[in-house]
Amino acid sequence: MSEQVAIIKNKKPKWIRVKLPTGKKYTELRGLVDKYSLNTICASGSCPNMGECWGEGTATFMILGNTCTRSCGFCGVKTGRPDTVEWDEPEKVARSIKLMKIKHAVITSVDRDDLKDGGSIIWSETVKAIRRANPNITLETLIPDFQEIHKNIDRIIKVAPEVVSHNVETVRRLTREVRIQAKYDRSLAVLKYLKKQGIRRTKSGIMLGLGEKEDEVIQTLQDLADSKVDIVTIGQYLQPSKKHLPVKEFITPEQFKKYEEIGLKMGFRHLESGPLVRSSYKAQKHLL
Repeated sequence: MSEQVAIIKNKKPKWIRVKLPTGKKYTELRGLVDKYSLNTICASGSCPNMGECWGEGTATFMILGNTCTRSCGFCGVKTGRPDTVEWDEPEKVARSIKLMKIKHAVITSVDRDDLKDGGSIIWSETVKAIRRANPNITLETLIPDFQEIHKNIDRIIKVAPEVVSHNVETVRRLTREVRIQAKYDRSLAVLKYLKKQGIRRTKSGIMLGLGEKEDEVIQTLQDLADSKVDIVTIGQYLQPSKKHLPVKEFITPEQFKKYEEIGLKMGFRHLESGPLVRSSYKAQKHLL
């Protein structure tokens, strides 16, 4: 067995097991989410870090509906024909953040390839609405690739979130299988464009356990470094359902630590690497 992996049959290894979220702040926010039917990815996606992030005043919200035009093999969001755009959604999200007294919000969305603007107008209006209602908020926008159409990406750049993130998700060789309608080089091009146009902090993330090799992970980190990405997250892929790609390997904490050390030597400002790390993990610390 290689140093990189530990294959556990029929059960997850002990380092994947998640403690139930606790704490006064978590309980308070959980109550608000339930009372007002607030839509956070933290709760709907059962994120393992929900308690920790909420305790630090950070939460993630998804806009533009819950149906994606793409059919990625790793993602639990349903695929199909999306609903019509809700033009009052920016105000709803802004209200949710104010009710929860969030200090740092991460905004993400489904892919909306059905829309000429790729959903970028709602993206822009959401950022503006959040700032109007929450003047002291800081924001990370975890955006789709917008098919690398610059005028759509420019709408994000114009509202200048503190962090703009776009995930490559996996290594080059596995991209076609894991992200069926996406392209590895297109994602890198989007990240390069964001930096070139003046975004101060760019960010990307990858999942492990899909069959990638160590040298491919290191090459992906190098590709992100060459694209001037500032922040990287590396986490373990977990299969959302039997219809999705299977977990081929459970990566050991020691291997995650090795990738962290390698990545930091490449010059990233922040690199979060661990089995339970997700895109928005410790997001507020990435502002430093």
